Amino acid sequence: MTAQTTTRATGAAGERESRHAPLILTVFGLYARGEHNWLSVASVISLMADLGVESRAVRSSVSRMKRREVLRGERLEGVAGYSLADSTLQTLAEGDVRIFRQARASREDGWVLVVFSVPESEREKRHALRTALTRLGFGTAASGVWIAPGHLAAETRRTLERRGLSAYVDIFTGDHVAFGELREKVRSWWDLDELTAMYADFLDRYRPVLDAVTRREPRPLEAFRTYVPMLTQWRRMPYRDPGLPLELLPPEWNGVAAAELFDRLNTLLRAPAEAHAAELFRTRR
Repeated sequence: MTAQTTTRATGAAGERESRHAPLILTVFGLYARGEHNWLSVASVISLMADLGVESRAVRSSVSRMKRREVLRGERLEGVAGYSLADSTLQTLAEGDVRIFRQARASREDGWVLVVFSVPESEREKRHALRTALTRLGFGTAASGVWIAPGHLAAETRRTLERRGLSAYVDIFTGDHVAFGELREKVRSWWDLDELTAMYADFLDRYRPVLDAVTRREPRPLEAFRTYVPMLTQWRRMPYRDPGLPLELLPPEWNGVAAAELFDRLNTLLRAPAEAHAAELFRTRR
């Protein structure tokens, strides 16, 4: 095998592992917190096998997640397993609100502005700030000036404090009073075309699933195999979409239909999927 072939193989393996990590995080977010924040190695491998992921890939992905301090190894009553790191638990708790109870902003909420300046010697902090603000759903109003609906002000402050980034920012709240059409400003601050494409993909993929589960109640294993990937795909979107006021969005905005579809599927699939996981935990105790 040539060095180039080895590099390609290693890269492909890394890409597969990076695809598996979001599924693993979804599994932990859904089921570890109800199991005293711990899942055995055997349980993780079994649940991921139900999703079509081989044990070797699971172990490799989990190893990377441990190195990134997303997970930590922990033995419970002599059994090897993993728990969520404290920072991950906090992130998931905040994410629950975004994913399952996201609020839609109104014009009356105003706006929150984050202005930051980071010394060149600490450019990694600049990257961390941009990543954090993107995950909060902020758009870019100008260089170093980020904007989001005003109802995100408290969450923004908590997030930047928790990540040790508050020393680099100022946070303001206020109204847009002039100039220009605010609807056009919103389109320039956020990549609405990208969001529309993400929602369209979700709708195309899961509308047939809703039709199927409406006609016939899925068995627990079927529900699990559908629910975990569905939630994994969905949970990216509330972080990119800050819940902008509907009157500032295009008339054909498909985010509302996508959210309604997610709510329906979450209602139909969550309990039977959890029943599958609970049965596995019961048999492996």
